[in-house]
Amino acid sequence: MTALSNETKRTLFYILIAFTFSILMRLIWVYQFSGYESFMFNGQFMINTNDGYFWAEGARDLLSGSTTNSTAEGYFDKLHQLNDLSPVTWAPSQLTAFFVKILPFSFETVIFYLPAFLSSLIVIPIILIAKTLKNLEMGLVAALLASIAWSYYNRTMVGYYDTDMLNIVLPMFLLWSIIWAIQTNKNIYLLITALDILIYRWWYAQSFSLEFSFFSLILVYALFFDRKNIFNYKLLAIMMFAMMNMDATFRLLAVVVSFLIFRNKSLDKYVFYVLGASIVAFFLSGGFNPIWEKLSSYVFKDTVSATEEGLQLHFFTVMQTVREAGHISFETFANRISGNILTFILSFIGYIYLVIKHRVMLLAIPLIGLGFLAYVGGLRFTIYAVPILAFGIAFLITELASKMPSKKLKIATIIILTSAILYPNYKHIEAYKVPTVFNASEVKVLNDLHSKLTRDDYVITWWDYGYPIRYYSDAKTLIDGGASKKSSDLFIVSYMFTHPQESAYKLGRLAVEYTQKRFRFIKENQQAIDDKNITVLSTIEQMTKEYGFDDTNDFLLSLETKIDLPKKRDDIYLYLPYKMLNILPTVTLFSNMDLMNGQKGKQPFFFMSRNFKDIGNKIDFGRGIYLDKKTSKLIIGKNKIPIKRFVKTGYDSQMKLQVQTQYINMTSNFNVIYMTNYNTFLILDEKMYNSTYIQLMVLENADKSLFEEVIMNPQVKVYKLKI
Repeated sequence: MTALSNETKRTLFYILIAFTFSILMRLIWVYQFSGYESFMFNGQFMINTNDGYFWAEGARDLLSGSTTNSTAEGYFDKLHQLNDLSPVTWAPSQLTAFFVKILPFSFETVIFYLPAFLSSLIVIPIILIAKTLKNLEMGLVAALLASIAWSYYNRTMVGYYDTDMLNIVLPMFLLWSIIWAIQTNKNIYLLITALDILIYRWWYAQSFSLEFSFFSLILVYALFFDRKNIFNYKLLAIMMFAMMNMDATFRLLAVVVSFLIFRNKSLDKYVFYVLGASIVAFFLSGGFNPIWEKLSSYVFKDTVSATEEGLQLHFFTVMQTVREAGHISFETFANRISGNILTFILSFIGYIYLVIKHRVMLLAIPLIGLGFLAYVGGLRFTIYAVPILAFGIAFLITELASKMPSKKLKIATIIILTSAILYPNYKHIEAYKVPTVFNASEVKVLNDLHSKLTRDDYVITWWDYGYPIRYYSDAKTLIDGGASKKSSDLFIVSYMFTHPQESAYKLGRLAVEYTQKRFRFIKENQQAIDDKNITVLSTIEQMTKEYGFDDTNDFLLSLETKIDLPKKRDDIYLYLPYKMLNILPTVTLFSNMDLMNGQKGKQPFFFMSRNFKDIGNKIDFGRGIYLDKKTSKLIIGKNKIPIKRFVKTGYDSQMKLQVQTQYINMTSNFNVIYMTNYNTFLILDEKMYNSTYIQLMVLENADKSLFEEVIMNPQVKVYKLKI
């Protein structure tokens, strides 16, 4: 057995140090909330990202091996309920199920800690790249910083169970394999690079853009710096085959065949023919289409989108309300990448210096470019620039240390400067006390609800809570974390929550029926839909047409009249959490518009105050809004407005909600609600006061002919729609 070289031993030792450091930093959150029962379920911490429950649902179904869907075709279809959208064919769910099977830990433990362990693997490609550049100490420093930098930590901490736990690790391995391929010209790295792409695409379906960027950089590198090297064109060809927009099995076959051709030097004269064939196959397979679609969805996003067929309805788009897709300040941008502005600037300078010394690091530009897209496309992208700029500051540190006159001073310089760049990121971790998505009492509600429904029943709520509800209650939802693709359903749920109960009830019944009809239509006409011979109308447009209207506004008005509703197939529940008060104005945006022309309506007035002050004759709600206690008038800026009702709510000793209503001026359009148990004031106009959410969640004033109380919890109210 060949003994390991000193360099290899040092490489493994540095990887172990950096990996252990990354894990320990992520355990700070566990230490901070140790014993905090509100964040725990089944004796383990719950996860802290909504989307994580999507993957958890798929892993759960894979592990359960449910065969309730006896009519479905295909192995994976038999693992979940028809039309429940469980991601049993997606990589995160499959990998999680694999780990749960082979590890002696509970399901909850695996999904909670898995992000910390998988994301910490980023230290491996970082240190291996540094080894290629003959600077292992740079790799160690870069790995330490990159593993805990703000944005990377935020999206890979314990409990952040999402694709981000490998979304940077895999492209960093891809960068490493590309660098080694170019540096060594060894055929094995052709195969490794192609397999990296296949694995990356398996894990993250939106990897197209980054893969194509790497391809483009290699092409530029080959043409300008190493034009005569036939190996570079082999690399480009095998990458292009791996990147095709086709089934993974076919792409793997193409990769293997091309690799076998490239291994035979006598066939080198055909390399350019193979490269040309790969490019043609890439574009014919539609390889560039998803790249453009993904870019435009973040960078060229509109507030309102319009359908291209039928009534050409206009919908408010969810991307405008997602924080991760919003614009950020330079300070936030720099902090998320490097920890503070100074480190960011030095890191950028260091990267330029690194490129001057090692031209091959130009190949990291796609990661920097995608990271810098955060400045226009949203803060989520900063995560991509983290490891590359970590190389920059690490290179400056090791270069400075190399100028020291002794080995001790060199080591001391590295330790002191590394500690200085790590400290701001450590302080961020210490202060970043993110709560779990749901608390224990909310999960108890869903467990209780689970016992009352079947897997065919629907729970209607806002999209933020869709995935967790599907996971804990095992029911179906209309909207969830994939809401950006469901503008029509976003409109429907928003309309239900922000309009009177009768309209909400009828639209809820129709929404579930037409969602099921839509599923059946797609299944029966899948080929024609794929060929674009048939257009799948939105549920709201289908309702409009089938009820005999050409204007959706007229259809919505008809909900206030007597209309025939479809026969009930499954039970429908409304899930109304107290925390939704925080986003109620945002929820309103999605239905406060004319679907026919896209014009926005006047935004209903809603203001919530938890930090109010009693200042004698007035109550100061903040933001220039007061309540004059003597005149019972609201003071908003320079306007004094009478209030129609003053409502006080509170729970008695039996946890029954008591509501006291004082009518003051029946001609007014404004109301004040004081929720004593929540220490919260609501100031709202008549439209919001009469909305289904306020009436059912805040006041428990349900129309008994439409809604049946199921669970009345201070944190969550659940109602069942009656027949």
